[in-house]
Amino acid sequence: MPTKANDPKRKTWLETAADTDFPIQNIPFGVFLTRDDIITIGTRIGDYAIDLGALHQLGYFSEIPLTDDIFLQDSLNDFIADGRKTWRAVRNRISEIFEANNPELRDNADHRDTVIFAMDEIEMQLPVQIGDYTDFYSSKEHATNVGSMFRDPDNALLPNWLHLPVAYHGRSSSIIPSGISVHRPQGQKLPNGADKPIFGPSRQLDFELEMAFITTAANELGQPIPVDQAEEYIFGLVLFNDWTARDIQRWEYMPLGPFLGKNFASSVSCWIVTLDALEPYRTNSPKPDQEVLPYLKYSGKKTFDINLEVSIQPEGKEETVVCKSNFKHLYWNMSQQLAHHTINGCPVNSGDMMGSGTISGPTPDSYGSMLELSWKGSKPVKLNDGSDRKFIEDHDTVIMRGHCEKAGAVRIGFGEISTKIKPVFKPKKK
Repeated sequence: MPTKANDPKRKTWLETAADTDFPIQNIPFGVFLTRDDIITIGTRIGDYAIDLGALHQLGYFSEIPLTDDIFLQDSLNDFIADGRKTWRAVRNRISEIFEANNPELRDNADHRDTVIFAMDEIEMQLPVQIGDYTDFYSSKEHATNVGSMFRDPDNALLPNWLHLPVAYHGRSSSIIPSGISVHRPQGQKLPNGADKPIFGPSRQLDFELEMAFITTAANELGQPIPVDQAEEYIFGLVLFNDWTARDIQRWEYMPLGPFLGKNFASSVSCWIVTLDALEPYRTNSPKPDQEVLPYLKYSGKKTFDINLEVSIQPEGKEETVVCKSNFKHLYWNMSQQLAHHTINGCPVNSGDMMGSGTISGPTPDSYGSMLELSWKGSKPVKLNDGSDRKFIEDHDTVIMRGHCEKAGAVRIGFGEISTKIKPVFKPKKK
């Protein structure tokens, strides 16, 4: 078992709501800009952001071997590279500092004013500098739905799908934090019945409900990571919206796969929740349909029970929840994904991001994309304001949320990703 920071009886001297995503048992990590325009690495308890750079400078981590500047950076990459022993020590120490009966910081007003910020006083940043980004295709329900739409429903899964976690390498330069708007992409599309493409804005802009895990520096060139050791190199998880232009993707993806239909934007939540924080919600993966090769066989419970939902909010209107799914539905788990990613000797670095692929569940209301929810546009999704959607329209905001909750355990959440769609980019007139 990981750490005393998970003790469900632990309380904090900070005022927090009973249903907060960020109790003292969570202690996620992120990067933010303070009210003094200083960028720092921090954590969050309730609706308070905590400046770990300032906390370190004031001597609160003196018993942990950390470099002086470990938290005075614009990304978590170096901290993540220090490994799980350091992550656990820091997380435990933060838990001690903010525990209800600890007066160290609680009774020092000057230090509190330096270290603690209200969430509306800060500006969240992308938590890691992402060197490489891989997106998997690991939901059997999603792959089956898509295969049924575009191929023979009786042979929806391609021959390799049940034997390996299918994936492609994406582009990290367009991964953005929650709160950053996205312009509608343009590209080539092939209209129905046409034999030549046209150019124009995507008319089938879609979200994909995903999660992503962040790695530490894990292996050398040529060195695979064994499946049962994979979690040692996974720092934590974020919510992930892998935006997709379905019409652009459909025309371009043969024979090499996703390109312009995918790389215009992907949105992430700003707080990385560690695997240690999620430990009380560990659960079983789906039972495999076929026996897998030895390097993908694992022992124990390798996934987590994380409730996920997606809402669409038209401009000026209330939001409508259009999807409720769960991370545990993924057929291929993170350990299998990382083991497969490195079985050929591919090196993984600190801050690399691995997207899960669309997380669809077994029922129509749990499908993780508009492509599935509207079944390729044939069944428009009704919104609370009386309108409907086949795909995402300009000025819509898509909101993704995730949390773990069950009797006997403390709620652990991820916050949200909120992203507004703007019309096609138009240069300003000179």
